[in-house]
Amino acid sequence: MAQAGAIEASAGSGAAQRSVSAQSRRALDWLNFFKADAQTTVGPYLAIFLLAARHWNVARIGMVMALPGLVAVLTQTPAGALVDWLAQKRALVAGAAVGLGAGCLLLIGCTSVAAVAMAQGLIALATVVMPPAIAAISVGLVGPAAFARRMGRNEAYSHAGAVFAALLAGAIAYSFATVGLFYFAAAMSVAGAIAAWCIRPEEIDPALAREAALGRGGRPEIVAIGGLLRDSRIAIFAAAVTLFHLANAAMLPLVGEMLSAGRPTLAAPYMSACIVIAQLVMAPVAVVAGRLADVWGRKPVFLLALAALAMRGVLFAITRKPYLVVPIQILDGVGAGIFGVVAVIIVADLARHTGRFNLLQGAMNTCVAVGAALSNLGAGVVANRYGYDRGFLLLSACALGALGFFWLAMPETAERRPPPA
Repeated sequence: MAQAGAIEASAGSGAAQRSVSAQSRRALDWLNFFKADAQTTVGPYLAIFLLAARHWNVARIGMVMALPGLVAVLTQTPAGALVDWLAQKRALVAGAAVGLGAGCLLLIGCTSVAAVAMAQGLIALATVVMPPAIAAISVGLVGPAAFARRMGRNEAYSHAGAVFAALLAGAIAYSFATVGLFYFAAAMSVAGAIAAWCIRPEEIDPALAREAALGRGGRPEIVAIGGLLRDSRIAIFAAAVTLFHLANAAMLPLVGEMLSAGRPTLAAPYMSACIVIAQLVMAPVAVVAGRLADVWGRKPVFLLALAALAMRGVLFAITRKPYLVVPIQILDGVGAGIFGVVAVIIVADLARHTGRFNLLQGAMNTCVAVGAALSNLGAGVVANRYGYDRGFLLLSACALGALGFFWLAMPETAERRPPPA
């Protein structure tokens, strides 16, 4: 069902903080906890499963492992438009969670390339839909005034869930069998769907959920795509997002290659430690970032993320000691923790009164996917030809370029309000 009719009946008042029941707040917390990306939980082990249990060759494995990235690039923006258009956002999130779980279960019985590719495509589509839909529910519940803090809380629960999922998935794979991971991921997805249905639908303001203003007669005023394109801030921020992930995406894989080249037996435990330490740091950083975005403004907090990313690249370039790699990953927790919160808040600012919040989220997520693809390609070529230190310095230079560009070109997007008590 399209959303226009629902918005007509909406008060659309987001100037002040809205009253939200404890049930909806807790359900949203648990939804973020259980939505742990199946590509993060299952993805690292899928190649091992296909190699050991299905006896696939490297070429076939590479083909199906690359599919989610392609799906993400092609569907991020249309998925955002779908979230804007549909009024039943709870149903969309629950359906995506069930689809994600179904994709994980399909991987257990699939033996052909086509079947595994279909399951991977289903998981990728669900993963693309859920973040903008959860952000839409969040702003629809609390309104713009409290959205920054709510996003900080969302990301904190999300990172806590990711740590829980990663640790338990590793224990299941080690103690039982790799196939147990797929059942575990499916169970997490079902729990996420239940949490989504526990959010009270009457508390989600459909106008606020897409950042729409109400015109005469209570009808939504939706800005045309051409109107969005005339806002130079959107293009500037899209470029900054692409540059951030151009600098960020290849950094941890490059660390893994560097560790494997030096001490292959230590690469896996050190990589696991890098992932866990970053997620542990991201949870408190997300909460703090949401609060600082209200107090300082969005721009200075986002600049902190870019500075942490640039510093991380330089430190990786000058060290080869495995025991130093893990503490350096604290900076990943700082940079990525801030980005996950503040980027969505800035998108909400840019979409204010346009009715295109989730479409813009999808477009920015497309920039993330494009930046990540180019990052892995460029850094891999440089590291292979000139060494790992040059690869890290290239990524750090991209981060510094993004920092300078964002500082000079991007205006502050926050509406100045009195600081909360």
